[in-house]
Amino acid sequence: MISPSGCVEVGAVYVHAPFCARRCTYCDFAVTVRREGDLPAWGHALAAELDQVDRDGEFALAPELDSLYVGGGTPSLLGAGAMHVLAGVLGRERLQAAELEWTAEANPESFSSELARAWTEAGVNRLSLGAQTFHEGALRWMGRLHGPDGPARAVKAARDAGLVNVSVDLIFGLPKHVGRSWSDDLHRVLELDVPHVSLYGLTVEADTALGRAVAEGREAAVDVDQYEEEYLLAADVLVGAGYDHYEVSSFARPGAEARHNAVYWQGGAYLGLGNGAHSYAHPVRRWNVRDWETYYRRLLAGESVEGARESIDDEAAELERVWLGLRTTKGLTVDGGRIAARALADRWSVDGLASRHGDTIRLTPQGWLLLDGLAVELDQALRTG
Repeated sequence: MISPSGCVEVGAVYVHAPFCARRCTYCDFAVTVRREGDLPAWGHALAAELDQVDRDGEFALAPELDSLYVGGGTPSLLGAGAMHVLAGVLGRERLQAAELEWTAEANPESFSSELARAWTEAGVNRLSLGAQTFHEGALRWMGRLHGPDGPARAVKAARDAGLVNVSVDLIFGLPKHVGRSWSDDLHRVLELDVPHVSLYGLTVEADTALGRAVAEGREAAVDVDQYEEEYLLAADVLVGAGYDHYEVSSFARPGAEARHNAVYWQGGAYLGLGNGAHSYAHPVRRWNVRDWETYYRRLLAGESVEGARESIDDEAAELERVWLGLRTTKGLTVDGGRIAARALADRWSVDGLASRHGDTIRLTPQGWLLLDGLAVELDQALRTG
């Protein structure tokens, strides 16, 4: 929505909490390693950046937000008062909508009963818990700080505080030598009986401990066959247990779908605050500097924290629309006259990669494994006519 002043009014906000007690072996996120989060500096920085956003005039916060997502890093490392501080920065009046989805991420080892109560009192109504695995050896290999029983304790603490909308993250594709049973992990997450599960496939990024180990031959690259088998097994197990596989990486019980993430998938506008955070309002995507110290120093000096920006041209925007449309079960609806696109979708259906219902194309889990390539194929077919 364009406000009377000409800026884009956004109801979806992402806030980055950069602090982690330890960097995981595979992590290339914008994090800074500290034993404890620096809540005073974080709150001060967000307030200063929001002032900068107001002065720039490109974005304006809606009077009432639809969704607020606090990610990281490890937001729970900031302690019990963090969400009260954030509410003060954003304006409590913006967080009063009955339908507001306010998600905060946490790691099991830093999510306590006290923190759960404080977050709930502040207004957090959805928890995203970074479990990743329940296997002790795999946790050690990844550099995680919680033990196999940590997720269950964290979920109980959340429920005891009235925070029942919980999503649990699991990672698949781990090296076989760590000894993790993916099937066991899936059954452990079912025992938690949470309304949402998110899957993340292991990726090897060059500038990580894992990336360096692979480059030096101390670790093998991700086994593609294992990766595919574990993804498809998860789809079978979770769907069989009553979850809807509504997005390539996301499974939800009815009504528990992530509404904030849907803004991304639908190409909606959003504002990102914090180091490394991205903001988008078509056709411009911009992002902040990644390093926390640089970000904070610039704010103290009254300097812009924007790292870079790009303008999405029509061709790139169309490819993004296709890719985003194919990643959810809503699918992508094409013009009925696009014969080449319909024929391509029918070929995919024969191969078990998609289904077509009239002009709507939906990928299967097998198709989602090939999402990037299929999106390019479909985009080209749509240009053909």
